[in-house]
Amino acid sequence: MSDQPLIEQIDAWIVAHDAALIARVRDLVAFPTLSPPGRNTTAAQEYIANWLTAIGCTVDQIPLYPGDYEVVGRLAGRGGRSLLFNGHIDVAEVATEGWQYPPFSATIRADALVGRGVCDMKGGLAAAIFAAEAVFTSGARLQGDLLIESVTGEESGEWGTQACIERGYRADLAIVPEPTDLQPCGQGGVITGWVTIQSPETLHDGVRARTIHAGGGLVGANAIEKMMRLIAGLNDLERDWAVRKSYPGFAPGATTINPAVIEGGRHPAFMADRCALWITVHFYPNEQWAAVVAEIEDHLLRVAAADPWLREHPPTFQWGGRSMIDERGEIFPAVALADDAPGLATLLAAHQAITGSVPVPVMWPSVSDAGWLAQAGIPTVIYGPGSLTEAHTTNESIAIADLITAARVYARLIVDWCGLEASHG
Repeated sequence: MSDQPLIEQIDAWIVAHDAALIARVRDLVAFPTLSPPGRNTTAAQEYIANWLTAIGCTVDQIPLYPGDYEVVGRLAGRGGRSLLFNGHIDVAEVATEGWQYPPFSATIRADALVGRGVCDMKGGLAAAIFAAEAVFTSGARLQGDLLIESVTGEESGEWGTQACIERGYRADLAIVPEPTDLQPCGQGGVITGWVTIQSPETLHDGVRARTIHAGGGLVGANAIEKMMRLIAGLNDLERDWAVRKSYPGFAPGATTINPAVIEGGRHPAFMADRCALWITVHFYPNEQWAAVVAEIEDHLLRVAAADPWLREHPPTFQWGGRSMIDERGEIFPAVALADDAPGLATLLAAHQAITGSVPVPVMWPSVSDAGWLAQAGIPTVIYGPGSLTEAHTTNESIAIADLITAARVYARLIVDWCGLEASHG
């Protein structure tokens, strides 16, 4: 049996069993794996582990947090090029208003599925496992290892993918099936951080006039008002970056600094003696997060030096973290995607073989665990069904046709990248 007829058999199996893929997505969506709060993926991960076992994988379960563990399935090859699919099983929070259908039922609506996580990214994860199932069912024996990681905590910047990396899992190519409209993507990086102003003294609201008027004689400040000066400084730096910085594939101004959360004050009867600002910083693939945050710190300290009170009580900084739930911080490294990136040509050819068109590689405007894979030295491409505009939204949806197409492309990529044993060649 030649490779080409076997590839066609695998593809035909996926098309003929499309209802089974839809059923798998609906099964996964039925698990309410919201993050936050997290610590709720055990049942979903057991489902994934059982599915991977049924299609011939050896399965590794890696403890992470109570209620959350990682699942890695491996279809062992014989030393050829290895391929890794990495998808997260957790989903975004659900607003209580506006859902036309129950968010955890994955309702079929016309030619789409509606439910939390169908797009981001239980649909893409299911398509990858279904592609592996199609290859396994065909009797094909792969030359290279095929690995599938179902990880937790991506929505909260947690350590799921890092736990797999620390376990030693590597591959010659990784695909992250985030919703990219079936376009191969790289991504910028993100880091969050806290900027904190702390007064050494706590003052009563009744003495405020003495701190702001001539002759008051009381040196003091409201930390919230001082933070406003720093926010203005961040706005200035963001505008400067928009002019000075650029990277192919990104719209101008993609290096943003978002003041996301502010906490300050203790009671109306006091002047605010503390204010903390949580910011989200986007940076380009040719930048390192340490240099980016150093630039922010330097700029804000210069802003503080121009203010008499802040000069004496400068802001402090805390960056990143392993969890937005436990540590209130996160990092997502960037992913460059050069024209000659390893595996990209094979992915483009697989997409063309299934759809008849060649997709244009782009830079994804969001972030994902792909950054951790790339930082570990694994050539990584983000490519999956669904649109980013549907992720996290009320009535989140994904086109059923895109799910099927993704599974078909993934199966083709598995065969083309990993290769088949000689008996199937």
